[in-house]
Amino acid sequence: MSTTVKSMLDIKGRDVVTVGPDLSLHDVARILNERKIGAVVVTGMEERIAGIFTERDLVRAIATGGAEVLGQPVRASMTTSVQRCREDQTVDELMGMMSAGRFRHVPVERDGRLSGIISIGDVVKSRIREVELEAEQMKAYIAS
Repeated sequence: MSTTVKSMLDIKGRDVVTVGPDLSLHDVARILNERKIGAVVVTGMEERIAGIFTERDLVRAIATGGAEVLGQPVRASMTTSVQRCREDQTVDELMGMMSAGRFRHVPVERDGRLSGIISIGDVVKSRIREVELEAEQMKAYIAS
């Protein structure tokens, strides 16, 4: 049985770095660098997801608009059609979603509100834990 998003969040924690839509791209870039993360979730009222801003979005903004875009608000360059997942979804479902959409960060929603974020690194760690557990179970079965 595949691990759920909820169990991954229970292990890694539910902290998500969020920013408001009016924060400048320069300030968001600083946050990404300082926190050593690849994405921030842009939230509006009541912690509802308004968008996501990733390193790719930053590169795209600078490539098309030059360094001047760093003074613009993040809402001008964020991805607004955010793929989300639910806590009851499995790692396998999440891997399929991430592969098909070619993205590395998926915000988790519960009751319409942000409840966590899963990165491709979290998915890989979860799959490694599953494989290691299966191997240990096989060894125990063979030894008995």
